[in-house]
Amino acid sequence: MKTGYIFDESYFWHDNGSGTLYLPSGGYLETDVFVEHPSTKRRINNLLNRCGLMKALEQIEPRSATREEIEMFHTKEYVDKVKHLSDTTGGDAGDHAIVGRGSYEIALLSTGGALKAVDVVMNGEADNVYALTRPPGHHAEAAKGIGFCIFNNVAIAAKYAKQKYNLERVMVLDWDVHHGNGTESAFYDTDGVLFFSVHQHLSFPNNTGYAENVGEADGKGFNVNIPLPPGTGNAGYIEAFKSIVEPIVNDYKPELIIISAGQDPGMFDPLGRMNMTAEGFAELTKIMMNLANKHTDGKIVFCHEGGYSNAYVPFCTLRIIEELCGVKSDVEDPFQDSQGYPDFVNEVEQKAINEVKAIQSAYWPSLKVTV
Repeated sequence: MKTGYIFDESYFWHDNGSGTLYLPSGGYLETDVFVEHPSTKRRINNLLNRCGLMKALEQIEPRSATREEIEMFHTKEYVDKVKHLSDTTGGDAGDHAIVGRGSYEIALLSTGGALKAVDVVMNGEADNVYALTRPPGHHAEAAKGIGFCIFNNVAIAAKYAKQKYNLERVMVLDWDVHHGNGTESAFYDTDGVLFFSVHQHLSFPNNTGYAENVGEADGKGFNVNIPLPPGTGNAGYIEAFKSIVEPIVNDYKPELIIISAGQDPGMFDPLGRMNMTAEGFAELTKIMMNLANKHTDGKIVFCHEGGYSNAYVPFCTLRIIEELCGVKSDVEDPFQDSQGYPDFVNEVEQKAINEVKAIQSAYWPSLKVTV
């Protein structure tokens, strides 16, 4: 397998400000940093280099997205706001979406990394791509940024793929621990993009990601929310993918698969309460690669989203990239003995999965409902 790898040093230079948010530090409020900061992503890059796996990857430079491409999803007024904040004092572009000085140009390059990844797989320059993009994008809505996300990289990439390559069926799957509300909003009323969000139920954003939110108008049934209970581990995720994602994808038959890869369902993540391990992410990657091989001639793009454990995210991401390129490094998960969660689907997880299947079975003939 030839796997493309996209990153740029400037991704690590995006400054999303003090972890004290809107409040000036001082007095009893000590200066802090956001959990979404460069270290986690830089350590992914470092681990790939340290273990030698980087040599097996085709390193690809991103490009900057154009203003026209950004406005395929975002409003002109919002883009103007981000640029103004970036050019002046910085500030919040919505809800916890901090723009620092120069962040506009970096955000353009982050979205451009996703667009470049689409071009690479569609033009056959690589079989698949992992794009280590930052800032992330899946929470960003048309008129505002949310939760560290400025421009919605994946939503724009899906629209770009449909327009440039005349694709009828694009699939986006978001396994970030938080609901992919922004991407959902981009395609809620269309059948041209099938969207899955597999997330921790009622984590973030507030009051979104319900299984009953299935889309509207032409998009009814093409929005698949899979809210899983806190504590779900490898077995629960794998069951959800095999019993919900696989049959729906086999019915839909996508021409391109894009993954919003947030490794914050990992068991040590400070912003999630899930119990996925590095091997669990490898298993999810295998499932999605098999579906890509079956339907898209292997065309699959991974764009980095969340993941906030400096220690664990690099190992989870390494396992994903190993599966993509078919090369196994000598790196063992140093935390594999720390897992104490039983590797089976418990009753609460199975109930959540069955509820999604019952709702979506009205739209997808291959989805079997078990009582």
